[in-house]
Amino acid sequence: MDRQVRGLHILIVEDNIVNQKVAQRLLEKNGFRVNVVNDGKEAVEALINHSYNLVLMDIQMPEMDGIEATVAVREMEKGTQNHVPIVALTANNAKGMKERCLNAGMDGFLSKPLDMEAFLKVVEKILF
Repeated sequence: MDRQVRGLHILIVEDNIVNQKVAQRLLEKNGFRVNVVNDGKEAVEALINHSYNLVLMDIQMPEMDGIEATVAVREMEKGTQNHVPIVALTANNAKGMKERCLNAGMDGFLSKPLDMEAFLKVVEKILF
């Protein structure tokens, strides 16, 4: 793994506690700093209060889903130089889902469960 990738601060947005723990452990084991929130509303609040190098965003969540949260984040970024990369992490691979995510302002799309090799390829493509 590229040393530049290690140490990145990642926000995981996921409502399922098992998925949260699996993704968090996998990322931390590979040298990433990780915070976890439960839904899109918490993600928007976290992004207001903290700086992250990358967001892994589930799509289907209560309160505020990943698409709505991404749109809200992109609205907050308007008129600034800020752009936090947001990558969909979802089990929903229905036809057109990837396009919906990208059209909402996401920078990438990954399927669950999180595959470290695919994740690193997406991260390197987005950040470098």
